[in-house]
This record gives sequence, C-alpha cells and structure tokens, in this order.
Amino acid sequence: MKKEANEVMYKMAEYLLKKMQENGLISGEEREKIRTLNIEAFSPELAEVYL
Repeated sequence: MKKEANEVMYKMAEYLLKKMQENGLISGEEREKIRTLNIEAFSPELAEVYL
C-alpha cells in the first residue's frame, strides 16, 4: 500500500509544480530541480519513466 501512496503523492506534487510554473511562480529550471528532489523523496515505482 505504501508504494501506491507514494505514487499518488508524487503525481500530486507534479501537478502542483506544473501549476506553479504556469502561474509564473517558478521557472522551468526550478521545476526540474524540485522534480528530482520529489523522486528522491517519494521513490515512485515508475521513477525512470518520469525522468
């Protein structure tokens, strides 16, 4: 169950990052840095697909 929860939390974080970039709150470079940190934090099963 923990793996599925991590996957969902990662996808939610990705959605929020996308919205933040669309609204000009973060740059594309910042989004990529945060994305890498999120992969490390949430360890989604499909991490290699997301990168």
